[in-house]
Amino acid sequence: MKFVLNDELIEDNTLPSDFSALRYLREKRGLTGTKEGCGSGDCGACTLLVGALEEGELKYSTFNSCITPVQSLDGKHVVSVEYLSDADKLHPAQQAMVEHHGSQCGFCTPGIILSLASLYENSQASDKTIDRESVCDAISGNLCRCTGYRPIIDAGLSMGKESAWSSLADNTESVKAKLASLQGDAKAANNYFQPQTLAEFLTIKADHKDATLVAGGTDLMLENTQRFHDFGVLIDVSQINELTKIEDNGTQLTIGASVTYSELEQFSKTRYPHLYHLLERIASRQIRNRGTIGGNVANASPIADMPPILLAFDADIQIISLDGSQRTVSIHDFYQGYKQTVLTEGEGEVIASFTMDLATLADFHRFYKVSKRMEDDISSVMLATRFAVTEGKISDLRLAFGGMAATPIRAKKAEAALLNSDVNDEQALSNALAILKDELTPLSDMRASARYRSDMACNLVRKAWLELNGHSIPTFSGHPVSDASLGYELTSNTSQSAQQGGASHA
Repeated sequence: MKFVLNDELIEDNTLPSDFSALRYLREKRGLTGTKEGCGSGDCGACTLLVGALEEGELKYSTFNSCITPVQSLDGKHVVSVEYLSDADKLHPAQQAMVEHHGSQCGFCTPGIILSLASLYENSQASDKTIDRESVCDAISGNLCRCTGYRPIIDAGLSMGKESAWSSLADNTESVKAKLASLQGDAKAANNYFQPQTLAEFLTIKADHKDATLVAGGTDLMLENTQRFHDFGVLIDVSQINELTKIEDNGTQLTIGASVTYSELEQFSKTRYPHLYHLLERIASRQIRNRGTIGGNVANASPIADMPPILLAFDADIQIISLDGSQRTVSIHDFYQGYKQTVLTEGEGEVIASFTMDLATLADFHRFYKVSKRMEDDISSVMLATRFAVTEGKISDLRLAFGGMAATPIRAKKAEAALLNSDVNDEQALSNALAILKDELTPLSDMRASARYRSDMACNLVRKAWLELNGHSIPTFSGHPVSDASLGYELTSNTSQSAQQGGASHA
C-alpha cells in the first residue's frame, strides 16, 4: 500500500486487511481531527477527502473513513482536516464556517469542513457555481445535532466569494508528482489485493479461494465495525477495468458491477432524470462515492433500492466463474430467498455487469422511495414502475418493490390485472390495487408497520398510474413527493399524454 497522506508519502504493508482509514489516521498517525462517531457511515464525522488522478487531473471525493479499508486508498491523495489550513490562513470552507458561526460543540465540524472543501475544490476546477442544492448534497451525509443547518448552508454558499486561496489547489502539482511516483513497484500486501483486470482477479481468486470480495465496502465493513468480525484476505474488485464501465451500444445499456452510485448518477443526469433523482436519495454523497451497483445487488437485501429498478427493466446479469466461464441470469431469477442468490461461492462467481434493452428504458417509468428522511436513509417502501402503452392500452408493465417481501419482488398478479386495459381505466386500476393488497405480505419493523407498507404500495402504484395519465404530481425541493397518500381527482381521457410518457427520458 502506497499513498500520499496530506503531503507525506506513505508505504505500509503491515496492516490487517480490514484496518479502516479512520483507525489508521487516529491510531497510527495521531491525526485525531478525524472523529469517530457511528462507525457505520451514517454520521459523517469521519469524512475524508480523497483525491485521484483522472486523465491527468486531480479530482477529489469524500469517503467515510470508518468503513473504508485503508489499503483501498492505494495510489490516492488522502486529505485530513489538519492539512487544509496554512499557517494563519484558513481554507475557504473553514473561513466560511467561522464567519457564519457554523459550529457549536464541534464534533461534527471536521467532517462538514471536508465535505464543503470537496465541493469548493471541485467547483473551482470545473467553474461550477455553488448553489443551495449543491451545498445540501455535499453535507447530506454529515449529521450535526446542535448547530442547525441554516448557518452551515450559509457558510457553504459563501465559500470563496472573498478569497481564491486554496491549499489543495496551491499544492496540486506537487501532489500530482508524488502520485505519479507511486506507479513504481511496491511490496504487495499479502492480505489485500486490488486487481486492475479481470484476468488478474481470476488468478488472485484462484490462489485465495476463501478470500472475501469487497468493492465499496459500505455494507461489508459493517461486519467489522458493528459485529467485530475480522476478515482474512480481501480482494478489492472496485478497480477492475472491465467492471467499471457504462456502455451504450445503441441497443443495450451495460453497467459494470463496480460502477459507483455517483458514476451512475452523473451518467443518468440528462439521459434518465427519474433515475438521477432517485439516486440522489440513496444514502449520502460519501456512500454514493464508494458504494457500487454490483454490491447493492449481490448483497441481496430486501430493502435495497437498485434491484427493483433492474426488475422493472428486465435486466440481465452477467456472471463470471473462477474458471473464466460466463453465464447470464435474468434479474427475475437471481434472488432465491432472504439473502440468497444464484451466485455459487464454491466456483468463485462474481457479478460482472448488468444489461438492459434501450427500448425498455424508453418506456414510461417512475421510481418512488418512501423513507423517514429525504437523504441518507433506508427505504420503508420502494417502487419501480415501467409502463408500455400501445394504441391507448397498457401493453406491458412492471411493478417492482423493495421492502415488501424477503427479496425484491414483482407484483405479477397486480400487473396482470392492468395488462391490456385502457390506459385510463379506473376500474382496472381499482382491481389491480385490491389484488396488490393480497399479493404483498410486508412485515412490521422499526421503519414501518405492515399496514403502512401495504397502503403506501397501493398509493405509489396509483401515483404512477396518475402520472402515466398526465396528472401533475406535487414536488418538494425539486423532488417528486414520495408520500403518495395524497388524493387526486381524475379528469378527462389523457391517453395521448401516456403514449408520450417516455419522451422526457430522451
